[in-house]
This record gives sequence, C-alpha cells and structure tokens, in this order.
Amino acid sequence: MAYLYLEHDGRVYTVRRGGQLTLPHETEEIPFPYRVLYRLPWGEEGVAIAAPQLKQHPRDWIGKDEVPLREDAAPILREAVHRSLPRAVAEAVIEEGGKILLVKAARGLTQGMWSLPGGFLGFGEAPEEAVRREVEEELGAPCRVEELLGVRAKVGVHTGLHWLMFFYRAILLGEPRPAPDEIAEVRWFDKKEAADRLCDETMAAFLHSLNLWD
Repeated sequence: MAYLYLEHDGRVYTVRRGGQLTLPHETEEIPFPYRVLYRLPWGEEGVAIAAPQLKQHPRDWIGKDEVPLREDAAPILREAVHRSLPRAVAEAVIEEGGKILLVKAARGLTQGMWSLPGGFLGFGEAPEEAVRREVEEELGAPCRVEELLGVRAKVGVHTGLHWLMFFYRAILLGEPRPAPDEIAEVRWFDKKEAADRLCDETMAAFLHSLNLWD
C-alpha cells in the first residue's frame, strides 16, 4: 500500500490524517484520475509518483514550497517534497589524442568507481561554471569549458531521485594533480573502454553516443 505523491504546477494533493497533513494511500478514493509514473522506495511503504489529470488549476492544494514551513506536515510528506526536487550535476568530457579522461572517486556515492570529472551544481551556479570548478577541484588543473554536448535526465535506480545531467566538452590546461581527498586515480581510456568503465548507465550511454572524432 504505497503513498501517492500527486503534484501539479508546484502544488501537492494532501489529506489530513491523525491531525497531520500527509499523502494519501493508493487504496484511498482520489477525486480525480491520475497516472502512476514511477514507484520509488521512499519510506516504509514506498511512494508512487503520479500525474493528476485535472480540468483546472488546483488552487486549494498546498504549494510544495510551503510544506517545510507547516508544523502539521507529516514526515512522509516532507520527505516526498524534498526528494521530488531534481538534482543537477555537470560533467566534463575531456578528450586528448583520441582518449577520454576518467576519475576514480576516493569518497562519496561513487567511491572506488570510474566517472567523468564533475559534480553537483552549487546554489546559483550555471552548469558551465560548475564544470570548471569541479574539474579544478578534482584534477588540480585549470580547464577551458567548451560547448554543451547534451543534457540527459534519469530517475536513479538506487536513490529514486530525479537527476539532470549536463555534459560539456572541456580542455585541460595543465597536468592533472588530483586532490587525494576526492580522487583516488586519474586515467586516460579509449572512448569505448571509458564508456564501458563508467559506473553510471546514463553517463555511459551518452559517451557511447558521441561522435567525438568524426
């Protein structure tokens, strides 16, 4: 019996239960049709992200930005709103002599795994700024950020989070001197091997799709 997270134009459908504002269960009667998009492992019972099919704007629903300010908001409602917010990351595709530069993380979610240099966007930061900062932090060398190669979106298999991934071509302007607290190893790979070694399937598929030298 999963909870239902129904959002439209930044407003969330809620019910009141036990004195708290919370999410409805799938077994409850919902006064409008909806379509389940994703089933995600949040909370003890799971949450189904669903798209409501409405005839008009739901003015009486609570705005999702109001939820953290509500003392009567149930924990599952707070968690669902928090987890519904997209996470944005920016990645650098650094090519030299027909090879792609990968980094192996020393900590974090990708510890011990190969990835493209990059990371989370900071507050108010543009994706190209994030690429430049992350490359310099991870590799200890300046870089020049070139064109945007593409944008991909995914729902994480393990996290159940919505990710937006910005991929930029970048040129390294010095020898890599990786920060040992962040990066355990830096290595150049042929394009296919680099894609095959990447820990993230979306990132790997994107790299496979690039015609970098055509």
